[in-house]
Amino acid sequence: MESISLLLGEALSPYQVSLSPNGAHGECLVSLKNSSGAIVVEREFNQAQLTDKRQLTDVVDGLHRDILIAEGRLEPCVIAASRNAALDKRPAV
Repeated sequence: MESISLLLGEALSPYQVSLSPNGAHGECLVSLKNSSGAIVVEREFNQAQLTDKRQLTDVVDGLHRDILIAEGRLEPCVIAASRNAALDKRPAV
């Protein structure tokens, strides 16, 4: 868990990352705080998401997106529009 915390801390710098056990099935609460100590993002993940390299990459990508939304630098409607545009570009089957 310590090494995961260090990896997340490096990937999500300058935010302070804290991991704490949360739930009966080994879930983990990930909290990101800004330089003032205010929680910017808080999300719960299962152990598999944090121990598998591919899933951990998805966790970091999701947390980056959540930071952008929390700070008002990205609107959720922009994400939906991007997804719809990508779906429209897929070849018909």
